Amino acid sequence: MWETYEKVARKYPRLPLAKERRLIALAQAGRKRNADELVLRHVGFVMWRLRRKVFRHHLERHGEDLLSATIPVLYQKIGTYNLKYRDREGMLRPVRFGSYIWKRIDGLVIEYLKRERRAGCDSLYTTNHI
Repeated sequence: MWETYEKVARKYPRLPLAKERRLIALAQAGRKRNADELVLRHVGFVMWRLRRKVFRHHLERHGEDLLSATIPVLYQKIGTYNLKYRDREGMLRPVRFGSYIWKRIDGLVIEYLKRERRAGCDSLYTTNHI
């Protein structure tokens, strides 16, 4: 299935910032097709983050689950993205969607792996003491 995501990433490359922001605005206005396209265009970014953040053996075991878990997060982050973001001086500062979502993606990965580790440790602990 990972290969399917790689095909999607190649088919939907990164957009210029102006086009990306237009897609976000349309998605926030309720156009599901635009939200879907925005998510598809960030599959490659999410895969890159996973490869950077997760050890290879964890990625081989949990990569598809992690990638699937990020999809709802991407849709959620579309809704909270601030198209009118301004810096401390009050200047409009457009931020790429990837820059906006990367910390949440990393957090999701860490939460997921901790949960998996606890589940594994709990079952080992229980088995050894029965």
